[in-house]
Amino acid sequence: MIRRHAVVHGRVQGVSFRARCAETATAAGVAGWVANQPDGTVEVLLEGEQAGVSQVLAWCHEGSEQSHVTGVDVSEEPPEGLSGFEQR
Repeated sequence: MIRRHAVVHGRVQGVSFRARCAETATAAGVAGWVANQPDGTVEVLLEGEQAGVSQVLAWCHEGSEQSHVTGVDVSEEPPEGLSGFEQR
């Protein structure tokens, strides 16, 4: 079990990024949340098996069809045993 906190930069708000991220995370069996931030970034918290978390992080670097990701800052955090995935 691992936990990663990511901040996604670029054109990532108003382009279905959060909805597609939630779908990707749920399909990968990853818990956590995704939320728009006032500065135009999207914050993502992921917790689960390494393969699933890595899959969602790889998706975050690509984004939805309408988005344009210019960077992703990722940090490690200790797992807390989250369940489910939500859009905030």
